[in-house]
Amino acid sequence: MIDKTAENIHNSSKIFVDWVEKYFKELENYPVLPSVKPGEIKSKLPESPPAKSESYEEIISDLDNIILPGVTHWNHPKFMAYFNSSSSDPGIFAELLSAAFNINGMLWKSNPASTELEEVTLNWFRQMLGLDKSFWGIIYDLASTSTMQAIVAARESLEDYSIRQKGFGAMAGKPRLRMYASEHSHSSIDKGAIVAGIGLDGVRKIPINSKFEMIPEELERAITEDKANGWKPFCVVATVGTTSTTSIDPVPEIAAICKSENIWLHVDAAHAGVAAIVPEMRFLLDGVENADSIVINPHKWMFMPIDISVLFTKHKGILKQAFSVIPDYLKTDEDNEVTNYMDYGIQLGRRFRGLKLWFVIRRYGTEGLIEIIREHLRLGKLFNSWINESKNFELLAPTPLSTICFRAVPPKIKTEDLLNTFNKQLMDNINSTGKVFLSHTILNGKFTIRVVISGIRTKEKDVKEVWQIINDEFYKLI
Repeated sequence: MIDKTAENIHNSSKIFVDWVEKYFKELENYPVLPSVKPGEIKSKLPESPPAKSESYEEIISDLDNIILPGVTHWNHPKFMAYFNSSSSDPGIFAELLSAAFNINGMLWKSNPASTELEEVTLNWFRQMLGLDKSFWGIIYDLASTSTMQAIVAARESLEDYSIRQKGFGAMAGKPRLRMYASEHSHSSIDKGAIVAGIGLDGVRKIPINSKFEMIPEELERAITEDKANGWKPFCVVATVGTTSTTSIDPVPEIAAICKSENIWLHVDAAHAGVAAIVPEMRFLLDGVENADSIVINPHKWMFMPIDISVLFTKHKGILKQAFSVIPDYLKTDEDNEVTNYMDYGIQLGRRFRGLKLWFVIRRYGTEGLIEIIREHLRLGKLFNSWINESKNFELLAPTPLSTICFRAVPPKIKTEDLLNTFNKQLMDNINSTGKVFLSHTILNGKFTIRVVISGIRTKEKDVKEVWQIINDEFYKLI
């Protein structure tokens, strides 16, 4: 049978390229958040797979009529929920080529280009962030994975435990392990502790100050108390850009405590870390030079399609010691000369994610990326000023970056419970317009609306329109 792959791609590619082009041209016409009900999409799809081949035209028809109405448009300029992940055209093209190559970069030999491009682009990224050469990088899928790998590496660094080899069952008589993170740390910290065998009881949350930052003195007190009570402190996770408020833990002070106590310091900068490429924002990574590992997600604020997460660590050897298992069928003659990325994590198969980093950095250049992020920061300050100047709204957290946390304060509503109910209804009404998507958090018991400005297509006009929508819905509700 003759392979007609090239011919088929030639005949069909225009359909999909035209579809993607049309999608982006019409993006602002779609409701940011779909209005579908649970189960609605599944009800329109057959329960059994098709027995016969179907045409691309038939598939695209269902894409348009069934799938598209249920899509939340993360690329929309008024998607301002969570931490936005918006994709640029070079990132999209890199994904297309990655799928076309369909390589598995588990070994250098299994795809030399992906291994060496990853090494080069992570060196570029390290330089852009101002990290020194002691940090070695690796690409994973998501920050949850990067953080989990760092926690396991921290566990492996305990020479007197040998958990990789013996497991926790052989640790009778040894102190239980304890790790620390702030009350506003990401849920991936807890999940990482679960996977690493530390358990949720092994995670101690450290109190925060009025700016939602970890209090170093409370960390120090907790470590002292735990040691006296038979725990073994082994890891601290500091956050640069917490999920709720983008607060920045005082990394220099935390790092000093970790150094004094010989504790691994991991820094979660998944969202905020990218902003450190902007010269005036380099302070975000102050103290990170004394950390053992740091995670930053280029897909969060560097305009690459999900997923790509970068873990930098000073302890490449410990990471390899924690995860490397090499069966005979994966040994190669080049092993002593190259990096085999399969040795540095739980995954064996590895996609060609480095292409995205390479394409985006080359297409925009460092100056172009700095310009876009700097504009997002300016727009964040602008929105922040509108909240401050309004008698109907109040800020509930500082705005160190471009995530604004606020709530409505109608004059006739006095109790916190009623204010929470009002703000929940306000956010739901805003989102139901289909013109914008906002998310929330809870701060000091207060229902808090969040506006996140980090999408590559978000301009000042979009931010102004969102502010108008918020005010219009506020007046409809009071």
